[in-house]
Amino acid sequence: MKPCYCINPNCYQPDHPSNNNSNTRYCQSCGSELLLNGQYRVSRLLSDTTGFGVVYEAFEGFTAKILKVLQEKWNNDPKAVELFKREYDVLLELSRQNVTGVPRADAYFQYSTREGKILHCLVMEKVEGINLEQWLKQYDKLSQKRALKWLREITLILDKIHQQNWLHRDIKPPNIMLRNSGELVLIDFGTAREETQTYHQKVKGQQVTGIISRGYTPNEQQHGQAVIQSDFHALGRTFVHLLTGKHPLEIYDAVNDVLSWREETENIHPLLLDFIDELMGRLPKNRPANTRVILQRLDEIERQLKLPPITPTITSPPPNPQPVVTQKQSPVIPKINSSVSPLDKTLTGHSYRVNSVVYSPDGRYLASGSLDKTIKIWEVATGKGLRTLTGHSGVVLSVAYSPDGRYLASGSQDKTIKIWEVATGKVRTLTGHSSEFLSVVYSPDGRYLASGSSDKTIKIWEVATGKELRTLTGHSMTVWSVAYSPDGRYLASGSLDKTIKIWEVATGQELRTLTGHSEGVLSVAYSPDGRYLASGIGDGAIKIWEVATVRELRTPTRHSEVVRSVAYSPDGRYLASGSQDKTIKIWEVATGNELRTLTGHSETVFSVAYSPDGRYLASGSADKTIKIWRVRQ
Repeated sequence: MKPCYCINPNCYQPDHPSNNNSNTRYCQSCGSELLLNGQYRVSRLLSDTTGFGVVYEAFEGFTAKILKVLQEKWNNDPKAVELFKREYDVLLELSRQNVTGVPRADAYFQYSTREGKILHCLVMEKVEGINLEQWLKQYDKLSQKRALKWLREITLILDKIHQQNWLHRDIKPPNIMLRNSGELVLIDFGTAREETQTYHQKVKGQQVTGIISRGYTPNEQQHGQAVIQSDFHALGRTFVHLLTGKHPLEIYDAVNDVLSWREETENIHPLLLDFIDELMGRLPKNRPANTRVILQRLDEIERQLKLPPITPTITSPPPNPQPVVTQKQSPVIPKINSSVSPLDKTLTGHSYRVNSVVYSPDGRYLASGSLDKTIKIWEVATGKGLRTLTGHSGVVLSVAYSPDGRYLASGSQDKTIKIWEVATGKVRTLTGHSSEFLSVVYSPDGRYLASGSSDKTIKIWEVATGKELRTLTGHSMTVWSVAYSPDGRYLASGSLDKTIKIWEVATGQELRTLTGHSEGVLSVAYSPDGRYLASGIGDGAIKIWEVATVRELRTPTRHSEVVRSVAYSPDGRYLASGSQDKTIKIWEVATGNELRTLTGHSETVFSVAYSPDGRYLASGSADKTIKIWRVRQ
């Protein structure tokens, strides 16, 4: 005998024992009808805290269903009723289009209680399983493998929804069900809207058509301007919750408006972390354009994670491979001319994003490290790719030329540094960090290498022997960038812990800490005279510091997104910055004034580097290209 439950909100005993007899037509407590719409009997209350509706389990014969009933207090509000019925309309339309991954709509009707009160009722398929919030309570955190699978699965569901010109507008772990069979289902379409309709109504002082799920809903949606990318922001926040095991509000710093989540994850590749950050871009235009772009990016990430290790080789040697080292010059450099197109050439050849670019000391060559696990060497004058260095089994995150131009160092996600002899392609491998190398840099005399890693440490290496000389500890989060002072006595490090530390190289002693960044420091650069430090920050800001006094001198006008790279011009008068907003900006150091914005990349600019004579600037981007810009005449 199945239990039978009365849905009359004024019933004193909705679960009256005598209701359980299948022949009982009316509630033995209040007299309201128990067989709804002539076909459904309610078995139990599931939730009365879901917003507008009360949720029950119901049966049509032996088939379990979900029954949602609009709370009585909203019955006389047309907008609330419209919102409630919309879920049925959306699910019905998606069912007609054979969209999977959403519950099937069953019926919508009005039910009258014994007292004549009208209740709005929606019946839909019951998804057997648990929601992802419940899943987290059992499993704590999501693995990388499952994250990629689920992200793809939800995106495919969203793709079908968006193709029908609908937006979900409330993606979060409680609204994603995991069937017992293993498939994901997106539920709760009560806040869904057609893409062409964006309005913001208030009902009795409460947000109704602009429902907000704190920690998930993006700013534009909170202001009634939901777009396709609003769903992507909520999707990114959902995966932050799943990967960290913490609600976004638990790791949100309201004072600095940052979400400090990456350090809460375990064994998640930076490629995936970066992509989730992209989903959560501050502005809709900074997020993927559509679901197809997301699926393409997931394909790209999965290909990179599955590529096997490659035996070190060198391909396509040029006839005269060794760079010629010339004496350092101090040319007279005229002012920037912004009246002509600055783009000199675009270099193509990498199959995935370019993470790092660096000029050879004589300026004739350019080296680039990429997500495709290779390093390429280019002839600057012609833009011709001279050779490809392969051997890393992971993403190449940083490249650096030795001061004499004979060697090239590369740091990788595979936890190694490789030192390549440019002329022959011979390679040596240094190991020691417990996680990926995010930054490598030669000392000015070429005798040492410094490396920063996501294991929170900096290491100093002797180049001749490959020996690890010392490990510098003190940062509490990933070290993204390291830079030697021009005299080689000091090392600066920038970290996600929002600080820059300055170290004495000879002793490994931490001399001072520069604080005041609102987000992580992703790039640091010494001025050519060693008196100043520039830092690029996760909130789009750039800061210039006086090293001797640890004083912040100025903060130029910021980028609209994360600053990934900063570089001083050889004369120290200018600073270049590359950003996730797809632009490069040139700043006058003395004033902090923005002199020029270089546009042309279609994705994040990860690296910028000045040529030794200061006339050109190279940039590497997620759009797989390197661009060379003429910044001085």
